[in-house]
Amino acid sequence: MCAEPLLAVLIGPGGVGKGTLARRLTEVDRRLWLSRSWTTRPRRGTETGDEYEFVDRATFERAIANHEFLEWAQFQGNLYGTPIPRTTGGADVLLEIEVQGAEQVRRQYHDAVVFLIVPPSIDHLEHRLRERGDTDEHVDRRLASTPDELRVGGALASYVIVNDDVERATAEILSILEKLRRERRSLA
Repeated sequence: MCAEPLLAVLIGPGGVGKGTLARRLTEVDRRLWLSRSWTTRPRRGTETGDEYEFVDRATFERAIANHEFLEWAQFQGNLYGTPIPRTTGGADVLLEIEVQGAEQVRRQYHDAVVFLIVPPSIDHLEHRLRERGDTDEHVDRRLASTPDELRVGGALASYVIVNDDVERATAEILSILEKLRRERRSLA
C-alpha cells in the first residue's frame, strides 16, 4: 500500500474553484500529477482549452466502449470522464471530477482521499458562476443541483475545504496531503 501513489480527488459544485485549486496545487507541489478529464461540453469563452480534453460525443462514447476511463458520468446533458492514468512517474494523482465520478472512484479505490470543496456561501458561488460568463439558465441549473452535490459529496468526502481564499485552501489541502504521505512512509 505504501509504495502506491496517493489518489487525491477534488469534488464540489460547479464554480466552486476546483480547477483553480487543482492548477495551484500542481504548481506548488511537484509530487502531484493532475489527470486531465474529458468532456463533451463546449468550451467556455473564458477557458484556454487546457482545462479539459474537449471531445465530441462519439469520441467519448468510443472511449467508454473501450474501457478507457477510470470514471465517467453524465452531468447536465454532457459527458465527463477521467482517462485511466497511464503513467505518473511515481507522483501522487490528483483528479478534479464531478460527484458522480467520485462515487465510482471511491468504489474502486477505497483509500482515495476525497476533498469536498465548498463555497463560503451560495451567494458567493452564484457570483463566481456569473463572473466566469455562465448564462442565467446555466447558473440556475448549477445552483439547483448544488444542495444535492453537497449532500452526496459530504458523504464521500474525507475532508471538507471551504474555498474562501485560494492560497489558504491550497495550503490546507497540501498540509493534509503531507500528513498522509508521512503516515504512508511510517507504514513502509
